[in-house]
Amino acid sequence: METKPWLNSYPQGVPHEVDVSQYTSLVDLLEESFRKNARSPVSVCMEEWMTYAQLDELSAAMGAWLQAQGLEPGARVALMMPNVPQFMVGMAAILRAGYTCVNVNPLYTARELEHQLKDSGATAIIILENFASTLEEVIAHTGIRHVVLASFGDLLGFWYGRWMTFAVRHLAKMVPAFRLPYEGPQGGIQVVSFRQALTEGHGKPLRRATVGHDSIAFLQYTGGTTGLSKGAVLTHGNVIAATLQAEAWFTPALHRISDIRKANCIAALPLYHIFALTLSLLTLRWGAHMTMIPNPRDIPKFVEVLKKRPFHLLPAVNTLFNALLQNQQFRNLDFSQLMVSQAGGMAASEGTAKHWLAVTGCPMIEGWGMSETCAIGTNNPVTNREFSGTIGLPLPGISIAIKDDDGNSVPQGASGEICIKGPNVMVGYYNQPAENAKAFTADGYMRTGDIGIMDARGYTKIVDRKKDMIIVSGFNVFPNELENVISLCPGVVECAAVGVPDAKSGETIKVFIVKDDPTLTEEQVAAYCHDNLTGYKRPKYIEFRDELPKTNVGKILRRELRSKA
Repeated sequence: METKPWLNSYPQGVPHEVDVSQYTSLVDLLEESFRKNARSPVSVCMEEWMTYAQLDELSAAMGAWLQAQGLEPGARVALMMPNVPQFMVGMAAILRAGYTCVNVNPLYTARELEHQLKDSGATAIIILENFASTLEEVIAHTGIRHVVLASFGDLLGFWYGRWMTFAVRHLAKMVPAFRLPYEGPQGGIQVVSFRQALTEGHGKPLRRATVGHDSIAFLQYTGGTTGLSKGAVLTHGNVIAATLQAEAWFTPALHRISDIRKANCIAALPLYHIFALTLSLLTLRWGAHMTMIPNPRDIPKFVEVLKKRPFHLLPAVNTLFNALLQNQQFRNLDFSQLMVSQAGGMAASEGTAKHWLAVTGCPMIEGWGMSETCAIGTNNPVTNREFSGTIGLPLPGISIAIKDDDGNSVPQGASGEICIKGPNVMVGYYNQPAENAKAFTADGYMRTGDIGIMDARGYTKIVDRKKDMIIVSGFNVFPNELENVISLCPGVVECAAVGVPDAKSGETIKVFIVKDDPTLTEEQVAAYCHDNLTGYKRPKYIEFRDELPKTNVGKILRRELRSKA
């Protein structure tokens, strides 16, 4: 019989399971929220507000337009957008029309975009014109037959929206020249503007989609940092489960707001990424609203937005928390309404967590998950007041097992691969039977590739990714441990540890550091490591950098550092 020690560690009021049967599909969830919250705001972007009723009307029109193009049920429709209102309209439209949403990173290169469009079998795409030149390069080699071309200001009001579109095109010059439509070897490709599609769709009925828990809602592509990205098949049931699991877990922190519908959830992480996507659906479930941040890398402008009104839920990756903390204006904000600072997407460091708590008074809560698990698989209790150094407990309905290479569970306290099972876990990778055979154990757990240890309370600590482990003279060294320790060294903002070849020990350790104290020296870092790390864990090489290479969602690219070390 499977033991679940984590259940005894759950905060009071958090259920052991969630009831996914309360919704027949994500369409049901969306349309219920539209009915209940019609007059309430669902988003604000650059001070232009959108209500639930408007999102209902616009997504119905776009969905009806898509249906009128003759797309087959379950057709894959790509969505290539940053955090702008058009993303929410497009996502809701695709789901309500009965299609599969293929989220695409708008910063993809032509090679990456071509792979994802071909692999998914997408036949239509809703894309911001800023990225149309990339699409132009590859569209002839894909199955895309319908292009909906959005402009930045389409949903930012009549006059302001037109000004923003003009400014983005001609002043900031953020729209590279492109030529669409394209007449390919398989016939013409239809290109319409976002506004035109809405206009045409307003005169058409939206046919109720025949979808259920087992229907595919999203093809969520993995980061692809180790090769070609793979599409995780996420069903309506998977995403409903993930949304309800997150809601159940966050509830103990929400007592400070009398009406959750008044919550302001900050959407700074990209909505095409599973972490932010799931939390956006939770916001819709609550009937709350999102503050959309199109460019979170512009920290001063980001902070100016945060100044405008109280904010309650702030999800971020460790690097974004760090960047905010370095801004004096941010440190002067009113944090009295901040209820949850949710860290995910990469390992959180103790140094950042301590600094964040000191500045905001709101503890940084570390969680863990993957595209394959609809974001959050485990999370620390939101009632925590201190950094735990773990990824927390499995959310309601989720089981975690620590297994060896043969799929057998290891004794408690021993390290092994973190494996996960639950209603939120993908059914498999799209058109990847060989990968699927490797991805799951005989007893139905998905292998994550993360090495971890579970304690008697059910808390799991990630030791590291298999591929990132450094072997120094036969000793296993895990970069996450080194980075967490070194992040606490005074003057260190960020760091990354990699293994480099060494004639004597096989591999040795090199650490790359971003510092905020210009007087910090290699000798000081080495002395700190000497005091806090055993001999074989101490870095042989220390290099200061102005910045570390990261993915578009803020994960530090150790692979790139290794290649240049």
